[in-house]
Amino acid sequence: MALIALAADKGSPGVTTTAVALSAVWPRRVLLAEADQAGGDLVYRSAAAHGGPLDPNIGMLSVAATARRGLVAEQLWDHAQPMSGGLDVLVGLGSSEQAAGLSGLWPTLGRAFTGLADSAQGAADVVADCGRIGPDSAAIEMFGHAALVLLIARTEPEHLARIRDRAAALSAKLHGSHRGAAQLGLPLIGVLLIADAGNTRIAGQVNDMLVAAQAGARVVGTIAYDPTGADQLAGRKRGRLEKSLLIRSARKVVGDLHQQFGAAWSGPSPMAAGGRGGMPTGVQTQGHAAQGHTAQGHAAQGHPTQGQAQGVAHGGHAGQGQAHAGQGQAHAGQGQAHAGQGQPHAGQHMPRGGYGTTLPPGGGGPAGEPR
Repeated sequence: MALIALAADKGSPGVTTTAVALSAVWPRRVLLAEADQAGGDLVYRSAAAHGGPLDPNIGMLSVAATARRGLVAEQLWDHAQPMSGGLDVLVGLGSSEQAAGLSGLWPTLGRAFTGLADSAQGAADVVADCGRIGPDSAAIEMFGHAALVLLIARTEPEHLARIRDRAAALSAKLHGSHRGAAQLGLPLIGVLLIADAGNTRIAGQVNDMLVAAQAGARVVGTIAYDPTGADQLAGRKRGRLEKSLLIRSARKVVGDLHQQFGAAWSGPSPMAAGGRGGMPTGVQTQGHAAQGHTAQGHAAQGHPTQGQAQGVAHGGHAGQGQAHAGQGQAHAGQGQAHAGQGQPHAGQHMPRGGYGTTLPPGGGGPAGEPR
């Protein structure tokens, strides 16, 4: 099992909503950790399983006190609370000022989150909502223990430019400054786009941009921009949450991730294995090349013509410049990751809506283009 860390560069692209949505359809037991140094949001958005509010003093704040005396993975459950719907959460800090209490403890937390996989008393994956990160963010000290770091981004040109630069800086920090586009290091850095459901080409275009920029990251999927679904997930609106574009796209992303990396996640963590390896076997590392699964989990669609991603790749405005990242590029259909074949069924946790809801398997399939 694995630690999956979610973060963003600037703005509010929806890291918390994405983290909750992915956790809600995760096919194995999962612990959601609000590891945002600026403070958590779920204590304000969600009720506890008993119907009352979540306790802001039980979670990351209490974990910090325990970690100073030594922290083992099983102790994380002592600080977790079940949200309404059944999802277990480590509630985030109450404010950014409390982040000082975690100073020097982020590597310890990373080891504990990863070690939870081997716990004899409740093995689980950990999905960590790390909020916005910058070059000096202490939470990055935890990333070396992750199996996957997901950078969440909207698709406007300025967001793509920032996520490209953040991915490159993060790759240099985690993997070393001499790694090129031909080899990705561990932990894998993925980009998860928040896009309109009808935008079916953006993932391929942005992936080509990242390859051309040698950013050390690949697009792993898209989450549908779905305000109604987000409101249903937060319990602000009623509706069939499992049929929402948000949850359908989250289920697609989770299925693709587990299809591609599930076997690798069953092994030792990147740090335990020596820190810096290559991509898991069978995952394509350059563009949309012909054989094996691409990092996005879908086949190439040919060279994109002009557009936002290409303009950003060359430092210009949207539509200027073309990212020629297609060497060895396959025609659509070759090397296609057949998402859904043998796809794990999610849904230990889904319910009737509201943060903490855990959804049942099935229903929907891919939502065109996610979130």
